[in-house]
Amino acid sequence: MEINDASHRIIGELLTQRTGQQLTEGRRWRVSSALSGLFRELGIENVDQLACMLERPGEQRLATKVVESLLNNETYFFRDQAYFSQLSNHVLPDLARSRAESKRLSIWSAGCSTGQEALSLAMIFAEQSPRWKNWTIEILGTDVSGKAVETARSGLYTQFEIQRGISVAQMLNFFADCGGQWQASDKIRSMTRFQQHNILDCPPSPGRFDLVMCRNVLLYFDPATRSAAFDRVATGIASDGWLMLGAGETVVGQTERFRPANCGSSLYRPVHVDLSMAQPSLRAAMR
Repeated sequence: MEINDASHRIIGELLTQRTGQQLTEGRRWRVSSALSGLFRELGIENVDQLACMLERPGEQRLATKVVESLLNNETYFFRDQAYFSQLSNHVLPDLARSRAESKRLSIWSAGCSTGQEALSLAMIFAEQSPRWKNWTIEILGTDVSGKAVETARSGLYTQFEIQRGISVAQMLNFFADCGGQWQASDKIRSMTRFQQHNILDCPPSPGRFDLVMCRNVLLYFDPATRSAAFDRVATGIASDGWLMLGAGETVVGQTERFRPANCGSSLYRPVHVDLSMAQPSLRAAMR
């Protein structure tokens, strides 16, 4: 094995250990460019030198920086507009009916990156305020990247980020110019909160979400890890809740915990599991 291959293996194992993601052959080409800023910070030139540094004891902070650099935080407001149309036309009306008595909704944006997806959902609720009057709407955004979560919590976006996906009217209605950046308003931020979380860990509180959006996250996992992630999501979703995946992602052939919904190729519903009949490994995973 060439030194470069060994270096990529070291970095790939680190990424998998921390996030569950695989550094596949298709992703290796972008490793050097993704780490270029870290190279400059450390005064090194290549992956081989970085791998040597990672092998030294006590380099946990460096390991965290490497993983953060490798994560794909690409996102924007109302990414894939058709998906948000499905939410508005099918999912939210269903939840409005089924939760009419409690008037409470809990939504989990898993793999939220820098928060645009969660804030896009909040904008939908704000624009439909008559329907949701006197409702309690809680949108939790989680991501394995601490840096991305910090940005999401700040609600601050650059001019470039703010122009991706939202109209001028939405920009003026839900954001304020803040010295060259744009600050999300309290109107939408009050519905959201963000925390660092790995989807392979136990679901975050409240633990029984009415809607889970997990788009473009599972495609980075191998089949076994993807199945484990579905198990985790299944334990955190209401029995009559909704799961939305991204383009190129499906439950078919991947898990028995969800089934396709009868509307929209990206929407799925939980399948009831009788824990008394489940395998011990499954019962353990659901704790």
